[in-house]
Amino acid sequence: MSRSLKKGPYVNDRLIKKIKNLRPGDKTVIKVWDRACTITPEMVGFTIGVHNGKLHLPVFVVENMVGHKLGEFSPTRKFVSHGGKMAKEQAKGTAPAPVPAAKK
Repeated sequence: MSRSLKKGPYVNDRLIKKIKNLRPGDKTVIKVWDRACTITPEMVGFTIGVHNGKLHLPVFVVENMVGHKLGEFSPTRKFVSHGGKMAKEQAKGTAPAPVPAAKK
């Protein structure tokens, strides 16, 4: 469910204050734990380190991200791939050896 239009988007005031103190094009990473914060046009061009529960992932904000939440660009789960013998062989690029037919 989205936030009420009467209230407006949630933006962290401390984050906006930190961004206004930086010069445009500055490469410093601003660490943020607030994943629910909405990206505003003032944030475009800055790198924000969004916490994913373990570490801060750097997110460079571009124009297309305005209106989205910071947490959308910092995944909290890491896909490690499905395991098994066949998956390992396919990753190497070799086909599994054919199984000889059983004699009767």
